[in-house]
Amino acid sequence: MIEVRNLRKSFKELVAVENVSFSAKDGEITGLIGPNGAGKTTTMRILYTIMRPDSGQALVDGFDAVADPQQVQRRIGVLPDNRGLYPRLTAREHVRYYGRLHGMKGEALESAIEEMIDTLVMRDVADRRTKGFSKGQTLKVALARALVHKPHNVMLDEPTNGLDVDSSRAVRDMVRRIRDEGRCVLFSSHIMSEVQALCDRIIVMGHGRIVAEGTPDDLADLTGEADLEEIFVAIARDEAELKKRTEFEALKETLDA
Repeated sequence: MIEVRNLRKSFKELVAVENVSFSAKDGEITGLIGPNGAGKTTTMRILYTIMRPDSGQALVDGFDAVADPQQVQRRIGVLPDNRGLYPRLTAREHVRYYGRLHGMKGEALESAIEEMIDTLVMRDVADRRTKGFSKGQTLKVALARALVHKPHNVMLDEPTNGLDVDSSRAVRDMVRRIRDEGRCVLFSSHIMSEVQALCDRIIVMGHGRIVAEGTPDDLADLTGEADLEEIFVAIARDEAELKKRTEFEALKETLDA
């Protein structure tokens, strides 16, 4: 289970995340959506221990990402926004390396590698060095190394971006299997049809805050829209109008004073 409690992170004058709290439960796919700059990636980076919050907590299975980063790292599999492959290693060597980092070895590791290669349809590139890989090929390797150790908590940032139709379908099926095994999935995507098809619960971020959350049906009831893309547009529009009113009221108070 993943929990975020009153999380705040700023970069000098820019507040990227402000008072964000939510939970992603075991046996569910939780979608984290919002426009560019909403704070999604910053929140995920804090959860997978490469960034420290100014205040608040990020917890994985009860372990604090700041106080117990190694305990958190043992319990997560991460597809980050930056895929970052080593160009001189083959795809298979990447996956094997990450498996070993998580304590896997021998036949169990090799079997898990083969499973990832077949699941992600990457046997044609498995033994090629990754220098010169296409965007889709790079993504497959990054996914395989994130999932080879079968982590209980999975965080995926744009997991089908750049994949062809068959590979995208394979990834969606894999994410559903992870959910059905009782594991936890935190999933970020700009493809609203994909979010609507996969997610049990959706968290909408805007301007570093949570502006709406609930099941797809909850958000439909909130906005009066059935399609998630239209729901997202309606929530974003309402949030923008609220922000303008708040800024106007603050300016008016300053002028009146």
